[in-house]
Amino acid sequence: MRNRYPGTCTNCGASVEAEAGVVLKQDGRWRTYCAEHEPRPTPPPRADHLGWHTGALAGFDCETSSRDPREAFLVSAAMVDSSGTARTWLVDPGDRRIPDDAIAVHGITNERARAEGMPAVKALEEIAEAVCTHLLAQRGLVIFNAPFDLRVLAGELQRHDLPPLTERLSGAAPAPIIDPLVIDRGADPYRRGPRNLSAMCEFYGVDLHDAHTAHGDASACLALACEIGARRPEIAALDLPVLHQRQVEWAAAYARDRQEWLDRRRPGHGTVVDGTWPYSHTD
Repeated sequence: MRNRYPGTCTNCGASVEAEAGVVLKQDGRWRTYCAEHEPRPTPPPRADHLGWHTGALAGFDCETSSRDPREAFLVSAAMVDSSGTARTWLVDPGDRRIPDDAIAVHGITNERARAEGMPAVKALEEIAEAVCTHLLAQRGLVIFNAPFDLRVLAGELQRHDLPPLTERLSGAAPAPIIDPLVIDRGADPYRRGPRNLSAMCEFYGVDLHDAHTAHGDASACLALACEIGARRPEIAALDLPVLHQRQVEWAAAYARDRQEWLDRRRPGHGTVVDGTWPYSHTD
């Protein structure tokens, strides 16, 4: 993160004005670097250990009509398990229309979705059943930025008068969820740079094929979670219920820190950072 106070570059000894360099926590100490000598982060080495990342997991992803989960509807979804078995769904939007900006991201046109897609009620019922069957078996479900996908799915179930996820899970919230974004922020909170799926796959050395397709992103987020587990034994050693609770705490801490940063740097911004994870009910 940017240095809030002036300091001296650890590498070259040059003076670094406030906000002109970075500070990094290394070996328990905060160190200042000038822009030229800022260290490039690398992930921890892979290790050979058991943990949740070597168990039976599945990755889930959905492509939608909007970036706003409150109004988005499902266009496609995929679930890919550790053995490579995949289920995919293309959803007929009916009288709804997929906006051009969403089509530009995932490439699914209204014509294709209507011609090849499954009726929304049937698709949503199958998707919800697949998700809940996996979770009821206490197997980890990997979802990158889980609150978005789960809220979109919950909203769609509500719109079509289908049983909500909590009812299908005997009154419980979806768990255990594994969210590579939340885990990475919790394990390495001060690393600079983007943390979208593409950037994190590049950082951890995971191949991302067919980005912005539900199958491609579900496969990549599953591989990414396993790679994080292989490189972070202290996290891999956590039981899934404990890992789930840690992510609740990490997400709340990130939201709190982000809110404080916005309030300090951009007074009057009006943004409220929601730290609810992995699931927030629709209004």
